[in-house]
Amino acid sequence: MLKQRILVVDDDKEVVRLMQAYLERAGFEVLVAYDGDTAVHALRREKPDLALLDLMLPGKDGWEITRLMRSDANLAHIPIIMLTARVEDTDKIVGLEMGADDYVTKPYNPREVVARVRARLRSHEPAHPALLQAGELALDVGRREVMVNGRVIDLTPTEFNLLHALMEQTGYVFTRSELIRKGLGTDYEGIDRTLDSHIRNLRRKIEPDPKNPTYVQTIYGVGYRLAGGEQ
Repeated sequence: MLKQRILVVDDDKEVVRLMQAYLERAGFEVLVAYDGDTAVHALRREKPDLALLDLMLPGKDGWEITRLMRSDANLAHIPIIMLTARVEDTDKIVGLEMGADDYVTKPYNPREVVARVRARLRSHEPAHPALLQAGELALDVGRREVMVNGRVIDLTPTEFNLLHALMEQTGYVFTRSELIRKGLGTDYEGIDRTLDSHIRNLRRKIEPDPKNPTYVQTIYGVGYRLAGGEQ
């Protein structure tokens, strides 16, 4: 069986060396880059299974790389976990809204990062092929493809997983913690607004009117549910 490949991008070579050792011990193949331009070349050439991406980089920074990945059809499916010393909530929200799937602040425990990598890759594995439908919204599980009115919509891995969880149980009201476990693949202990950022991005892509959603509906004080798309 081929090893899953992780691209570690950080200008701190000691951080890269440490993460490489832990990831390789966990059974992954590790690719490395120390600046943004090299990272982009590695992404396009190698198409890794996941990117561990520092924000503050020489050349293209982590935000620019995330933007590039999410706008490139050949890279948009690759999960991104951001690694950064920046701890402000606004920085985290910006990263998530650009399409990052997870966010870890330094200093971090490498074992925790490995656990998050495993959880993220697990949640990205295709399930048995199935087609889920709600109104004009369709989700093909096997092909990891979402369509609205027959038009394919590009979603990040986390957005797809959240929508998949909601569509599997249309009408069921997920608590925030339930949806985080289903969509993020782990008991995520990040900031509370992480889920809201992903839901906001998802609505922007699939809703006719994101400010008045007909699919992903907020149940105040509880969480979210998927409605049938009726106006």
